[in-house]
Amino acid sequence: ASIGDCVVICNVLEAEGFKEQGNAFYIKKDYAEAFNYYTKAIDMCPKNASYYGNRAATLMMLYRYREALEDSQQAVRLDNDFMKGHLREGKCHLSLGNAMAASRCFQRVLELEPDNTLATLVQIKWRKVVFCMDRALEAAAACHRFKILKAECLALLGRYPEAQSVASDILRMDSTNADALYVRGLCLYYEDCIDKAVQFFVQALRMAPDHDKARLAFRNAKALKAKKEEGNKAFKEGHFEAAYELYSEALTIDPNNIKTNAKLYCNRATVGSKLKKLEQAVEDCTRAIKLDETYIKAYLRRAQCYMDMEQYEEAVRDYEKVYQTEKTKEHKHLLKHAQLELKKSKRKDYYKVLGVNKNATEDEIKKAYRKRALLHHPDRHSGATPELQKEEEKKFKEVGEAFSVLSDPKKKSRYDSGQDLEDDGMNMGDFDANNIFKAFFGGPAGFSFEASGPGNFFFQFG
Repeated sequence: ASIGDCVVICNVLEAEGFKEQGNAFYIKKDYAEAFNYYTKAIDMCPKNASYYGNRAATLMMLYRYREALEDSQQAVRLDNDFMKGHLREGKCHLSLGNAMAASRCFQRVLELEPDNTLATLVQIKWRKVVFCMDRALEAAAACHRFKILKAECLALLGRYPEAQSVASDILRMDSTNADALYVRGLCLYYEDCIDKAVQFFVQALRMAPDHDKARLAFRNAKALKAKKEEGNKAFKEGHFEAAYELYSEALTIDPNNIKTNAKLYCNRATVGSKLKKLEQAVEDCTRAIKLDETYIKAYLRRAQCYMDMEQYEEAVRDYEKVYQTEKTKEHKHLLKHAQLELKKSKRKDYYKVLGVNKNATEDEIKKAYRKRALLHHPDRHSGATPELQKEEEKKFKEVGEAFSVLSDPKKKSRYDSGQDLEDDGMNMGDFDANNIFKAFFGGPAGFSFEASGPGNFFFQFG
């Protein structure tokens, strides 16, 4: 093993030691010391999801739920299949009053562990309330209080059309009902119709100035709209760093607003791609898709990031998802282009072999061939070990292949378009790099290697 490998192994072993000490203090209910040792473990191995999960559990015991939420979210970012991380994130959201975000986390827990009792109980709580209200309404059909409770739970379950229908029924009979106005606004707010939602919250507060839920929702809606618009303005003006920060701030306002937050993550991903933060952009698109699996724009943005990162298999997968959902000509074109780039990526990259970019001129290609051919010519390595000679012969042949293709306009065009060169009768298996070399340097009499000492050569041209 290399020195670097040994250092990594030592760090892992030391981190595991800190984790075990943290576990010991956690069992003793000494949460402050457990926190310290889990932090040491994270410092040694910052990419280990379980260490963040353990520290999140400790922070929850210390009633530091916001910090615990950050740790649990980092844990699932590192490992999306880490069930305990999702479970702890859900518990933190519940403790902080983020019902929708908690529900989303517990749904993920149930995907990973269908028999998880706690997640199941939380998920069915709101459904049970709806069921009970339906039974109660059978006996008291005109009770607005029961209807409002049912409507609010339907909204928390994401069943917005049903919730709106119940609230609208009440408003038809009593247009001044503040609770119904609030629920109607809440549904619009969660469906990213913020301007309309604000109007309902304002009406609710006019009817009941002390309506705490309407006041909080109104405040969140106004703040979310303002921050998002600030981010949009900064982006349009080309202030990408500022836009990135503004979208980040907007994402902290209300974790319950899934649709708006999905758009904010996608917006931040767009900014991230402009800033060349492609990995972060992919991560933001993934978060947006996690919030809204039907969000086509997030799939398209992530696919483009994958294309820019030359991760073509991932790009094809996303474009296939998009095309299955919306079979447009544009989406078909994007999918075909990604599939072509994937096909091209699986063959030899002759541009990389010569060390030139894809827009290289004919003169640049010739200069690159001259340099690489001389560097890898077998005669230059005649005194090397058999293994090295074989490796250099292979590279010399690849350089010749690359030049023979990229210096021929017809073959270059076919290569660039992803077509098979064998269709031109060019069999790379029977290729003779020496013929290309001799033709380029003017034949065997025009070039020779001369030794100037052990392992040193200079080139002589006739």
